[in-house]
Amino acid sequence: MNADLFKSFPERGPQQSSAPVKTSRNKPEQTRPELAQVVTDSKTGRSYSKGKLLGKGGFARCYEMTDLSNNKMYAVKVIPQSRVSKPHQRDKIMNEIELHKTLSHKHVVKFSHHFEDQENIYIFLELCSRKSLAHIWKARHTLTEPEVRYYLRQIISGLKYLHSKNILHRDLKLGNFFVNENMELRLGDFGLAAKLETAEQRKKTICGTPNYLAPEVLNRQGHGTESDVWSLGCVMYTLMCGNPPFETLDLKETYKCIKEVRYNLPSTLSPAAQKLISGILQKNPSDRLTLDQILNHEFFTKGFTPDKLPPSSCVMVPELHPPSPVKKFFTKMAKRFLGKKKTKGKQHHHHHHSQEADRQLDHPFCKSQATRNPPCLSRPQSFLWVTKWVDYSNKYGFGYQLSDQSIGVLFNEGTHFNLCDQHLHCEEHVSGVPPLLLQWVKTEHALVMLFNNGTVQVNFYTDHTKIILCKSSDDSYLLTYISRERVSYTYLLSMLNEMGCTSELRHRLRYVVQLLQHHTDA
Repeated sequence: MNADLFKSFPERGPQQSSAPVKTSRNKPEQTRPELAQVVTDSKTGRSYSKGKLLGKGGFARCYEMTDLSNNKMYAVKVIPQSRVSKPHQRDKIMNEIELHKTLSHKHVVKFSHHFEDQENIYIFLELCSRKSLAHIWKARHTLTEPEVRYYLRQIISGLKYLHSKNILHRDLKLGNFFVNENMELRLGDFGLAAKLETAEQRKKTICGTPNYLAPEVLNRQGHGTESDVWSLGCVMYTLMCGNPPFETLDLKETYKCIKEVRYNLPSTLSPAAQKLISGILQKNPSDRLTLDQILNHEFFTKGFTPDKLPPSSCVMVPELHPPSPVKKFFTKMAKRFLGKKKTKGKQHHHHHHSQEADRQLDHPFCKSQATRNPPCLSRPQSFLWVTKWVDYSNKYGFGYQLSDQSIGVLFNEGTHFNLCDQHLHCEEHVSGVPPLLLQWVKTEHALVMLFNNGTVQVNFYTDHTKIILCKSSDDSYLLTYISRERVSYTYLLSMLNEMGCTSELRHRLRYVVQLLQHHTDA
Protein backbone atom coordinates (compact mmCIF):
# COMPACT_ATOMS: atom_id res chain seq x y z
CA MET A 1 0.00 0.00 0.00
CA ASN A 2 1.26 3.43 -0.88
CA ALA A 3 -1.44 6.01 -0.23
CA ASP A 4 -0.12 9.47 0.54
CA LEU A 5 -1.72 10.69 3.73
CA PHE A 6 -2.29 14.21 2.47
CA LYS A 7 -1.81 13.92 -1.28
CA SER A 8 -4.34 16.12 -3.08
CA PHE A 9 -2.28 16.75 -6.22
CA PRO A 10 0.29 14.93 -8.35
CA GLU A 11 3.93 15.82 -7.91
CA ARG A 12 5.65 17.57 -10.80
CA GLY A 13 5.88 15.72 -14.10
CA PRO A 14 3.61 13.16 -15.77
CA GLN A 15 5.68 10.22 -14.59
CA GLN A 16 6.05 11.39 -10.99
CA SER A 17 2.89 9.97 -9.53
CA SER A 18 2.55 8.69 -6.00
CA ALA A 19 2.08 5.15 -7.27
CA PRO A 20 5.16 3.01 -7.77
CA VAL A 21 6.13 1.47 -11.05
CA LYS A 22 4.34 -1.83 -10.49
CA THR A 23 1.30 -1.91 -12.80
CA SER A 24 -1.02 -3.30 -10.14
CA ARG A 25 -0.74 0.04 -8.37
CA ASN A 26 -1.62 2.05 -11.50
CA LYS A 27 -5.17 0.84 -12.07
CA PRO A 28 -7.79 3.59 -12.36
CA GLU A 29 -9.62 4.19 -9.13
CA GLN A 30 -12.95 2.39 -8.85
CA THR A 31 -16.11 4.14 -7.70
CA ARG A 32 -16.26 3.84 -3.93
CA PRO A 33 -19.28 4.10 -1.65
CA GLU A 34 -19.37 7.21 0.51
CA LEU A 35 -17.83 6.71 3.95
CA ALA A 36 -20.28 6.97 6.83
CA GLN A 37 -20.18 10.16 8.88
CA VAL A 38 -19.51 8.14 12.05
CA VAL A 39 -17.59 4.86 12.21
CA THR A 40 -17.44 2.66 15.30
CA ASP A 41 -14.86 0.15 16.50
CA SER A 42 -16.98 -2.82 17.51
CA LYS A 43 -14.32 -4.15 19.90
CA THR A 44 -13.79 -0.97 21.95
CA GLY A 45 -17.11 0.76 21.32
CA ARG A 46 -15.31 4.00 20.41
CA SER A 47 -16.89 6.10 17.69
CA TYR A 48 -15.11 8.45 15.32
CA SER A 49 -16.54 11.36 13.38
CA LYS A 50 -15.37 11.81 9.80
CA GLY A 51 -13.82 15.17 8.94
CA LYS A 52 -12.36 16.54 5.73
CA LEU A 53 -10.64 14.44 3.09
CA LEU A 54 -6.89 14.90 3.50
CA GLY A 55 -5.76 13.00 0.43
CA LYS A 56 -6.10 9.90 -1.66
CA GLY A 57 -3.83 7.36 -3.27
CA GLY A 58 -3.95 4.15 -5.24
CA PHE A 59 -5.46 2.00 -2.49
CA ALA A 60 -6.71 4.32 0.21
CA ARG A 61 -8.21 7.62 1.12
CA CYS A 62 -7.15 9.59 4.15
CA TYR A 63 -9.59 11.49 6.31
CA GLU A 64 -9.36 13.66 9.35
CA MET A 65 -11.28 11.89 12.12
CA THR A 66 -12.17 12.82 15.68
CA ASP A 67 -12.57 10.43 18.61
CA LEU A 68 -15.98 11.42 19.99
CA SER A 69 -15.02 10.33 23.51
CA ASN A 70 -12.12 12.77 23.91
CA ASN A 71 -12.06 14.96 20.77
CA LYS A 72 -8.60 13.69 19.81
CA MET A 73 -7.97 14.05 16.10
CA TYR A 74 -6.24 11.58 13.79
CA ALA A 75 -5.28 11.13 10.19
CA VAL A 76 -7.04 7.89 9.23
CA LYS A 77 -6.22 5.75 6.21
CA VAL A 78 -9.36 4.07 4.96
CA ILE A 79 -8.80 1.02 2.74
CA PRO A 80 -11.90 -0.59 1.20
CA GLN A 81 -12.17 -4.32 1.82
CA SER A 82 -12.85 -4.69 -1.91
CA ARG A 83 -9.29 -3.52 -2.63
CA VAL A 84 -7.73 -6.20 -0.43
CA SER A 85 -9.92 -9.13 -1.38
CA LYS A 86 -6.98 -11.23 -2.56
CA PRO A 87 -4.76 -12.83 0.09
CA HIS A 88 -1.53 -11.20 -1.12
CA GLN A 89 -3.22 -7.75 -1.08
CA ARG A 90 -4.41 -8.22 2.47
CA ASP A 91 -1.02 -9.54 3.53
CA LYS A 92 0.62 -6.34 2.29
CA ILE A 93 -1.73 -4.18 4.36
CA MET A 94 -1.21 -6.30 7.46
CA ASN A 95 2.56 -6.25 6.99
CA GLU A 96 2.50 -2.46 6.76
CA ILE A 97 0.47 -2.24 9.96
CA GLU A 98 2.70 -4.68 11.84
CA LEU A 99 5.85 -2.86 10.72
CA HIS A 100 4.55 0.64 11.47
CA LYS A 101 3.29 -0.21 14.95
CA THR A 102 6.85 -1.21 15.97
CA LEU A 103 8.22 2.25 15.12
CA SER A 104 8.67 5.01 17.67
CA HIS A 105 10.77 8.03 16.75
CA LYS A 106 10.41 11.80 16.84
CA HIS A 107 10.65 12.05 13.06
CA VAL A 108 8.41 9.11 12.14
CA VAL A 109 4.61 9.46 11.86
CA LYS A 110 3.13 7.94 15.02
CA PHE A 111 0.98 4.82 14.63
CA SER A 112 -1.98 4.80 17.03
CA HIS A 113 -4.23 1.81 16.31
CA HIS A 114 -6.37 0.14 13.66
CA PHE A 115 -9.62 -1.75 13.27
CA GLU A 116 -11.85 -2.97 10.46
CA ASP A 117 -15.50 -3.54 9.65
CA GLN A 118 -17.27 -5.15 6.72
CA GLU A 119 -16.58 -2.20 4.42
CA ASN A 120 -13.11 -0.88 5.33
CA ILE A 121 -9.84 -1.17 7.21
CA TYR A 122 -9.07 1.95 9.31
CA ILE A 123 -5.49 2.87 10.23
CA PHE A 124 -5.23 5.69 12.81
CA LEU A 125 -2.11 7.83 12.52
CA GLU A 126 -0.68 11.05 13.92
CA LEU A 127 -2.35 14.07 12.31
CA CYS A 128 0.16 16.39 10.62
CA SER A 129 -1.80 19.59 10.07
CA ARG A 130 0.76 21.32 7.82
CA LYS A 131 0.31 18.49 5.30
CA SER A 132 3.47 17.43 3.45
CA LEU A 133 6.65 18.77 1.88
CA ALA A 134 4.94 18.20 -1.47
CA HIS A 135 2.36 20.85 -0.56
CA ILE A 136 5.06 23.25 0.65
CA TRP A 137 7.09 22.60 -2.51
CA LYS A 138 4.06 23.23 -4.73
CA ALA A 139 3.42 26.58 -3.02
CA ARG A 140 7.07 27.65 -2.92
CA HIS A 141 8.66 25.77 -5.87
CA THR A 142 12.12 26.18 -4.28
CA LEU A 143 13.32 26.47 -0.69
CA THR A 144 16.31 28.32 0.72
CA GLU A 145 19.42 26.42 1.83
CA PRO A 146 18.76 26.96 5.57
CA GLU A 147 15.25 25.53 5.13
CA VAL A 148 16.59 22.53 3.20
CA ARG A 149 19.12 21.88 5.97
CA TYR A 150 16.32 22.15 8.55
CA TYR A 151 14.19 19.51 6.82
CA LEU A 152 17.04 17.22 5.73
CA ARG A 153 18.41 16.95 9.27
CA GLN A 154 15.04 15.64 10.43
CA ILE A 155 14.64 13.30 7.45
CA ILE A 156 18.10 11.87 8.06
CA SER A 157 17.33 11.42 11.76
CA GLY A 158 14.23 9.40 10.93
CA LEU A 159 15.99 7.48 8.18
CA LYS A 160 18.92 6.55 10.44
CA TYR A 161 16.39 5.18 12.91
CA LEU A 162 14.75 3.02 10.23
CA HIS A 163 18.08 1.74 8.95
CA SER A 164 19.20 0.95 12.51
CA LYS A 165 16.20 -1.39 12.66
CA ASN A 166 17.15 -2.87 9.26
CA ILE A 167 14.11 -1.28 7.61
CA LEU A 168 14.23 0.24 4.13
CA HIS A 169 11.60 2.85 3.30
CA ARG A 170 11.86 2.38 -0.50
CA ASP A 171 9.58 5.31 -1.39
CA LEU A 172 11.21 8.49 -0.11
CA LYS A 173 9.68 11.52 -1.82
CA LEU A 174 8.20 14.90 -0.93
CA GLY A 175 4.68 13.52 -0.48
CA ASN A 176 5.85 11.12 2.23
CA PHE A 177 7.40 13.76 4.50
CA PHE A 178 4.67 15.20 6.70
CA VAL A 179 4.82 18.40 8.74
CA ASN A 180 2.95 18.88 12.01
CA GLU A 181 1.56 21.98 13.67
CA ASN A 182 4.98 22.86 15.14
CA MET A 183 6.72 22.58 11.74
CA GLU A 184 8.37 19.31 12.77
CA LEU A 185 8.87 16.75 10.03
CA ARG A 186 7.59 13.18 10.20
CA LEU A 187 8.54 10.37 7.83
CA GLY A 188 5.49 8.35 6.82
CA ASP A 189 3.80 5.91 4.43
CA PHE A 190 5.39 2.51 4.94
CA GLY A 191 3.40 0.75 2.23
CA LEU A 192 6.57 -0.20 0.35
CA ALA A 193 8.87 -0.53 3.36
CA ALA A 194 10.76 -3.80 3.71
CA LYS A 195 13.34 -5.49 5.89
CA LEU A 196 16.93 -5.18 4.73
CA GLU A 197 18.21 -8.39 3.18
CA THR A 198 21.64 -9.51 2.05
CA ALA A 199 22.58 -8.59 -1.51
CA GLU A 200 21.73 -12.11 -2.67
CA GLN A 201 18.34 -12.19 -0.92
CA ARG A 202 17.12 -8.72 -1.91
CA LYS A 203 13.86 -8.51 -3.84
CA LYS A 204 14.50 -7.39 -7.41
CA THR A 205 11.09 -5.75 -7.83
CA ILE A 206 11.14 -2.25 -9.26
CA CYS A 207 9.02 -0.25 -6.82
CA GLY A 208 8.99 3.34 -5.71
CA THR A 209 8.34 6.63 -7.48
CA PRO A 210 9.98 6.91 -10.93
CA ASN A 211 11.86 10.18 -10.46
CA TYR A 212 13.43 8.96 -7.22
CA LEU A 213 14.47 5.42 -8.20
CA ALA A 214 18.15 4.53 -7.84
CA PRO A 215 20.11 3.00 -10.76
CA GLU A 216 20.54 -0.35 -9.00
CA VAL A 217 16.77 -0.59 -8.49
CA LEU A 218 16.12 0.01 -12.20
CA ASN A 219 18.80 -2.58 -12.98
CA ARG A 220 16.96 -5.06 -10.74
CA GLN A 221 19.84 -5.41 -8.30
CA GLY A 222 17.50 -4.76 -5.36
CA HIS A 223 17.07 -2.08 -2.71
CA GLY A 224 19.68 -1.33 -0.04
CA THR A 225 20.17 1.51 2.41
CA GLU A 226 22.14 3.24 -0.35
CA SER A 227 18.96 3.28 -2.47
CA ASP A 228 17.19 5.32 0.23
CA VAL A 229 20.20 7.66 0.30
CA TRP A 230 19.90 8.13 -3.48
CA SER A 231 16.23 9.11 -3.07
CA LEU A 232 17.27 11.54 -0.35
CA GLY A 233 19.63 13.20 -2.82
CA CYS A 234 16.78 13.52 -5.32
CA VAL A 235 14.62 15.10 -2.60
CA MET A 236 17.36 17.62 -1.78
CA TYR A 237 17.79 18.50 -5.45
CA THR A 238 14.03 18.91 -5.94
CA LEU A 239 13.65 21.24 -2.96
CA MET A 240 16.56 23.43 -4.04
CA CYS A 241 16.11 23.41 -7.83
CA GLY A 242 12.34 23.22 -8.23
CA ASN A 243 12.18 19.91 -10.10
CA PRO A 244 13.61 16.39 -9.74
CA PRO A 245 17.12 15.89 -11.15
CA PHE A 246 16.18 13.28 -13.78
CA GLU A 247 12.73 14.53 -14.77
CA THR A 248 11.84 14.40 -18.48
CA LEU A 249 8.60 14.25 -20.45
CA ASP A 250 9.19 10.59 -21.26
CA LEU A 251 9.45 7.86 -18.63
CA LYS A 252 11.92 5.79 -20.65
CA GLU A 253 14.16 8.83 -21.06
CA THR A 254 13.95 9.48 -17.31
CA TYR A 255 15.10 5.93 -16.61
CA LYS A 256 17.93 6.32 -19.09
CA CYS A 257 19.07 9.54 -17.37
CA ILE A 258 18.97 7.78 -14.00
CA LYS A 259 20.99 4.81 -15.21
CA GLU A 260 23.58 7.14 -16.74
CA VAL A 261 23.38 9.60 -13.79
CA ARG A 262 22.81 12.40 -16.28
CA TYR A 263 21.51 15.60 -14.70
CA ASN A 264 22.39 19.30 -14.46
CA LEU A 265 23.58 21.18 -11.38
CA PRO A 266 22.35 24.80 -11.59
CA SER A 267 24.99 27.46 -11.01
CA THR A 268 22.59 29.08 -8.54
CA LEU A 269 23.40 26.34 -6.02
CA SER A 270 26.21 27.01 -3.57
CA PRO A 271 29.45 25.05 -4.14
CA ALA A 272 28.79 23.09 -0.93
CA ALA A 273 25.29 22.11 -2.10
CA GLN A 274 26.64 21.03 -5.49
CA LYS A 275 29.34 18.90 -3.85
CA LEU A 276 26.86 17.24 -1.51
CA ILE A 277 24.38 16.39 -4.27
CA SER A 278 27.21 15.02 -6.40
CA GLY A 279 28.42 12.92 -3.47
CA ILE A 280 24.97 11.40 -2.99
CA LEU A 281 24.00 10.81 -6.62
CA GLN A 282 26.76 8.33 -7.40
CA LYS A 283 25.98 5.43 -9.75
CA ASN A 284 27.83 2.87 -7.63
CA PRO A 285 25.98 2.48 -4.30
CA SER A 286 29.26 1.93 -2.42
CA ASP A 287 30.54 5.32 -3.66
CA ARG A 288 27.61 7.25 -2.20
CA LEU A 289 27.95 9.25 0.98
CA THR A 290 26.49 7.61 4.06
CA LEU A 291 23.93 9.41 6.22
CA ASP A 292 26.63 10.27 8.78
CA GLN A 293 28.92 11.58 6.05
CA ILE A 294 26.09 13.73 4.74
CA LEU A 295 25.57 15.30 8.18
CA ASN A 296 29.32 15.93 8.47
CA HIS A 297 29.50 17.54 5.02
CA GLU A 298 30.37 21.23 4.85
CA PHE A 299 26.87 21.95 3.53
CA PHE A 300 25.68 21.25 7.08
CA THR A 301 28.73 22.04 9.21
CA LYS A 302 29.41 25.45 7.68
CA GLY A 303 25.86 26.51 6.89
CA PHE A 304 23.22 28.01 9.16
CA THR A 305 20.37 25.70 10.21
CA PRO A 306 17.42 27.38 11.98
CA ASP A 307 16.13 25.83 15.19
CA LYS A 308 12.57 26.31 13.96
CA LEU A 309 10.71 27.55 10.89
CA PRO A 310 7.65 29.81 11.04
CA PRO A 311 4.37 28.38 9.68
CA SER A 312 4.38 31.15 7.07
CA SER A 313 7.33 29.39 5.41
CA CYS A 314 4.81 26.87 4.02
CA VAL A 315 3.78 29.50 1.47
CA MET A 316 6.47 32.19 1.47
CA VAL A 317 10.21 32.71 2.01
CA PRO A 318 10.79 33.08 5.77
CA GLU A 319 12.84 35.79 7.43
CA LEU A 320 15.64 33.88 9.10
CA HIS A 321 18.16 35.45 11.44
CA PRO A 322 21.46 33.55 11.67
CA PRO A 323 23.32 34.08 14.96
CA SER A 324 25.91 36.82 14.96
CA PRO A 325 29.54 35.70 14.53
CA VAL A 326 30.24 36.58 18.17
CA LYS A 327 27.30 34.54 19.48
CA LYS A 328 28.23 31.67 17.18
CA PHE A 329 31.76 31.76 18.57
CA PHE A 330 30.69 31.64 22.21
CA THR A 331 28.10 28.93 21.53
CA LYS A 332 30.82 26.81 19.95
CA MET A 333 33.15 27.62 22.84
CA ALA A 334 30.53 26.63 25.42
CA LYS A 335 29.76 23.42 23.56
CA ARG A 336 33.43 22.50 23.30
CA PHE A 337 34.25 23.03 26.93
CA LEU A 338 31.04 22.87 28.93
CA GLY A 339 29.24 20.33 26.75
CA LYS A 340 26.32 22.68 26.16
CA LYS A 341 24.00 21.63 23.35
CA LYS A 342 21.06 23.44 21.89
CA THR A 343 17.76 21.58 21.97
CA LYS A 344 16.11 21.83 18.58
CA GLY A 345 12.56 23.03 18.27
CA LYS A 346 12.63 25.47 21.18
CA GLN A 347 12.15 29.16 20.67
CA HIS A 348 14.64 29.98 23.35
CA HIS A 349 18.04 28.39 23.79
CA HIS A 350 17.66 25.68 26.41
CA HIS A 351 20.56 23.35 27.07
CA HIS A 352 21.11 19.88 28.37
CA HIS A 353 24.51 18.60 29.33
CA SER A 354 26.29 15.91 31.24
CA GLN A 355 26.37 15.74 35.01
CA GLU A 356 29.97 16.93 34.89
CA ALA A 357 29.04 19.92 32.77
CA ASP A 358 26.08 20.68 35.05
CA ARG A 359 28.48 21.00 37.97
CA GLN A 360 30.67 23.31 35.96
CA LEU A 361 27.78 25.53 34.99
CA ASP A 362 26.85 25.81 38.65
CA HIS A 363 30.49 26.87 38.99
CA PRO A 364 30.94 26.45 42.76
CA PHE A 365 34.57 27.39 42.19
CA CYS A 366 33.18 30.85 41.42
CA LYS A 367 31.29 30.93 44.72
CA SER A 368 33.48 29.11 47.21
CA GLN A 369 36.38 31.18 48.47
CA ALA A 370 39.38 29.29 49.79
CA THR A 371 42.66 30.41 51.30
CA ARG A 372 44.59 28.25 48.87
CA ASN A 373 44.10 26.54 45.56
CA PRO A 374 43.99 22.73 45.16
CA PRO A 375 47.22 20.80 44.60
CA CYS A 376 48.85 21.49 41.25
CA LEU A 377 49.30 18.87 38.56
CA SER A 378 52.15 18.55 36.14
CA ARG A 379 51.21 19.90 32.75
CA PRO A 380 50.54 17.31 30.02
CA GLN A 381 53.44 16.92 27.63
CA SER A 382 51.20 17.83 24.71
CA PHE A 383 50.00 21.04 26.38
CA LEU A 384 50.34 24.08 24.11
CA TRP A 385 49.22 27.65 24.62
CA VAL A 386 49.54 31.02 22.91
CA THR A 387 52.56 32.99 24.12
CA LYS A 388 52.34 35.88 21.65
CA TRP A 389 49.70 37.23 19.32
CA VAL A 390 49.18 40.09 16.88
CA ASP A 391 45.96 41.42 15.39
CA TYR A 392 46.30 42.43 11.72
CA SER A 393 42.66 41.67 10.93
CA ASN A 394 42.22 45.09 9.32
CA LYS A 395 44.39 43.79 6.46
CA TYR A 396 45.40 40.15 6.75
CA GLY A 397 44.28 38.22 9.80
CA PHE A 398 45.32 37.12 13.29
CA GLY A 399 48.82 35.79 14.02
CA TYR A 400 49.97 33.83 17.05
CA GLN A 401 52.94 31.94 18.44
CA LEU A 402 52.52 28.77 20.50
CA SER A 403 54.64 27.63 23.42
CA ASP A 404 56.51 25.18 21.15
CA GLN A 405 57.68 28.18 19.08
CA SER A 406 55.46 27.28 16.12
CA ILE A 407 53.68 30.16 14.43
CA GLY A 408 50.16 30.22 13.04
CA VAL A 409 48.03 32.68 11.13
CA LEU A 410 44.26 32.64 10.75
CA PHE A 411 43.61 34.73 7.65
CA ASN A 412 40.48 36.82 7.29
CA GLU A 413 39.02 34.49 4.64
CA GLY A 414 39.29 31.55 7.06
CA THR A 415 42.41 29.73 5.79
CA HIS A 416 45.33 28.76 8.05
CA PHE A 417 49.09 28.99 7.78
CA ASN A 418 51.45 27.21 10.14
CA LEU A 419 55.22 27.44 10.48
CA CYS A 420 56.69 24.74 12.72
CA ASP A 421 59.75 25.25 14.90
CA GLN A 422 61.79 23.27 12.36
CA HIS A 423 60.74 25.91 9.81
CA LEU A 424 58.71 23.40 7.85
CA HIS A 425 55.79 24.79 5.89
CA CYS A 426 52.49 23.22 7.06
CA GLU A 427 49.27 23.73 5.10
CA GLU A 428 45.77 23.81 6.59
CA HIS A 429 44.76 20.32 5.51
CA VAL A 430 47.94 18.54 6.57
CA SER A 431 47.11 16.19 9.42
CA GLY A 432 49.02 16.14 12.66
CA VAL A 433 49.53 19.90 13.03
CA PRO A 434 47.32 20.69 16.05
CA PRO A 435 46.22 22.95 17.35
CA LEU A 436 44.79 25.35 14.77
CA LEU A 437 43.02 28.53 15.80
CA LEU A 438 39.35 28.27 14.81
CA GLN A 439 38.06 31.63 16.01
CA TRP A 440 39.01 34.53 18.21
CA VAL A 441 37.06 37.35 19.82
CA LYS A 442 38.08 40.48 21.68
CA THR A 443 35.85 41.49 24.58
CA GLU A 444 36.11 44.55 26.79
CA HIS A 445 38.47 42.83 29.23
CA ALA A 446 40.02 39.87 27.44
CA LEU A 447 41.03 38.12 24.24
CA VAL A 448 39.33 34.74 23.83
CA MET A 449 40.72 32.06 21.48
CA LEU A 450 39.17 28.72 20.50
CA PHE A 451 41.28 25.96 18.92
CA ASN A 452 40.34 22.93 16.87
CA ASN A 453 41.34 20.53 19.67
CA GLY A 454 38.78 22.10 22.00
CA THR A 455 41.27 24.22 23.96
CA VAL A 456 40.03 27.65 25.04
CA GLN A 457 42.49 30.37 26.08
CA VAL A 458 41.51 33.65 27.72
CA ASN A 459 44.11 36.45 27.95
CA PHE A 460 43.25 39.29 30.33
CA TYR A 461 44.42 42.70 29.14
CA THR A 462 45.11 44.54 32.39
CA ASP A 463 47.52 42.17 34.15
CA HIS A 464 48.43 39.72 31.34
CA THR A 465 47.12 36.75 33.31
CA LYS A 466 45.79 33.83 31.30
CA ILE A 467 43.36 30.95 31.73
CA ILE A 468 43.60 27.89 29.49
CA LEU A 469 40.78 25.33 29.55
CA CYS A 470 41.29 21.93 27.95
CA LYS A 471 40.47 18.24 28.22
CA SER A 472 43.14 15.71 29.09
CA SER A 473 43.67 12.35 27.43
CA ASP A 474 41.35 10.69 29.97
CA ASP A 475 38.59 13.27 29.21
CA SER A 476 38.92 15.05 32.55
CA TYR A 477 38.84 18.83 32.48
CA LEU A 478 42.05 20.74 33.17
CA LEU A 479 42.49 24.40 33.96
CA THR A 480 45.85 26.14 33.68
CA TYR A 481 46.30 29.58 35.21
CA ILE A 482 49.29 31.75 34.25
CA SER A 483 49.86 34.46 36.84
CA ARG A 484 51.21 38.01 36.55
CA GLU A 485 54.64 36.59 37.32
CA ARG A 486 54.26 34.21 34.34
CA VAL A 487 54.17 31.17 36.61
CA SER A 488 51.75 28.49 35.46
CA TYR A 489 49.54 26.31 37.66
CA THR A 490 47.44 23.39 36.36
CA TYR A 491 44.43 22.02 38.27
CA LEU A 492 41.76 19.39 37.82
CA LEU A 493 38.52 21.28 37.34
CA SER A 494 36.74 18.75 39.54
CA MET A 495 39.13 19.63 42.39
CA LEU A 496 38.38 23.33 41.97
CA ASN A 497 34.68 22.44 42.19
CA GLU A 498 35.16 20.54 45.43
CA MET A 499 37.75 22.69 47.21
CA GLY A 500 37.16 26.17 45.82
CA CYS A 501 39.96 28.56 44.95
CA THR A 502 41.54 31.85 45.96
CA SER A 503 39.93 35.15 45.07
CA GLU A 504 42.60 35.85 42.42
CA LEU A 505 41.58 32.82 40.38
CA ARG A 506 37.91 32.87 41.33
CA HIS A 507 37.49 36.41 39.97
CA ARG A 508 38.78 35.36 36.55
CA LEU A 509 36.79 32.13 36.44
CA ARG A 510 33.62 34.03 37.23
CA TYR A 511 34.31 36.32 34.28
CA VAL A 512 34.80 33.37 31.91
CA VAL A 513 31.59 31.61 33.03
CA GLN A 514 29.55 34.82 32.85
CA LEU A 515 30.98 35.48 29.40
CA LEU A 516 29.79 32.09 28.18
CA GLN A 517 26.37 32.39 29.77
CA HIS A 518 25.78 35.92 28.53
CA HIS A 519 26.67 35.23 24.92
CA THR A 520 24.97 31.83 24.61
CA ASP A 521 21.74 32.58 26.48
CA ALA A 522 21.17 36.09 25.14
